[in-house]
Amino acid sequence: MPRHGLARVLSKLGVCSRSQAEAMVLAGRVSVGGRIERNPERPTLAGRERIAVDGVEVEAASRVYIALNKPRKVVVSAADERGRDTVYGLLEGAGLPWLGPVGRLDQASEGLLLLSNDTAWAAGITDPVAQLEKTYHVQVAGIPDGAALSAMLAGIADEGEHLSALRASLLRSGEKNAWLEVVLDEGRNRHIRRLLAALGYEVQRLVRVAIGPVILGDLQKGAWRYLRAEEVAQLGPVADAGTGGRS
Repeated sequence: MPRHGLARVLSKLGVCSRSQAEAMVLAGRVSVGGRIERNPERPTLAGRERIAVDGVEVEAASRVYIALNKPRKVVVSAADERGRDTVYGLLEGAGLPWLGPVGRLDQASEGLLLLSNDTAWAAGITDPVAQLEKTYHVQVAGIPDGAALSAMLAGIADEGEHLSALRASLLRSGEKNAWLEVVLDEGRNRHIRRLLAALGYEVQRLVRVAIGPVILGDLQKGAWRYLRAEEVAQLGPVADAGTGGRS
């Protein structure tokens, strides 16, 4: 069995995020084999060494995979230094174990967000090599024409990065604005907003409606649901530990 750093082992067991694990180790809250360990990188053998947090022995958490409809102005973070609402406030009282976000949505964006305590599964989804398609519905000021949609596919250079859409189409339009469907197979910081701004269009709303085979559907804002087993499997291989968990 491979050895990993103690903080990484706690994360892989689904106890908490890696950064949270590092903080707990540094605070002297974690013991290995009955001895307090303050080195987050201490080589550790999961399943062979007894690990405890605050004196309670750690066991692999059952794997949990959920989809959440993130509202606008809600931050994808465990805590916010500015006191803004976070997605974890939407999960309070649900009896869920620690869950980490699978990718991000910025504060102004809304829609489908995946969360799980299966860190290996999550890493496979966010790996750029996976080229997992993500679908967005985007309201813009103005009415993009065919040339603008073609330009989105060709892409633009911005801050040393090439930004483009895999597919882009006009869903509907009014007198002053329009809704587009935009599909990406990569995700850079504020990708769609930067791409459209470079083409002269201001984004008014941005809603992620699908990640691979998982669709937002009629999930209400602020609500969440467990992913179905087939959805989890289609998105990537799951960890061995706790495969009997909720999905």
